[in-house]
Amino acid sequence: MSSVDLFAGIHVGDYDAATDWYTRVLGAEPAFRPNAIEAVWELAEHRYLYIRRNPEHAGHAVQTVLVDDLDARVEAIAARGVEPAYREEYPNGARKVVYRDADGNELGFGAVNAG
Repeated sequence: MSSVDLFAGIHVGDYDAATDWYTRVLGAEPAFRPNAIEAVWELAEHRYLYIRRNPEHAGHAVQTVLVDDLDARVEAIAARGVEPAYREEYPNGARKVVYRDADGNELGFGAVNAG
């Protein structure tokens, strides 16, 4: 594979509340809203995270985004009023910080190296 594009989706119950929460966690307004029940954030070029109102399936997503500076990311999210649900550390030095939306979906941020 020489090129990777990604659309990772998360089903939510309350579209407006979820849009606000993901905007605070991701630190930006959605890049676009393709329709009345979806909001899309561009995490990096050609790599997107989106929410879709679908209460019947809400609460089962588990997504992890690897970032360069995990501590800075967690501090920025805390400054926007959102605290992690839990943190994990692995024997190889990798770390992960997990947030849960109102439906119970998990959005984690991880770093392979400490720092």
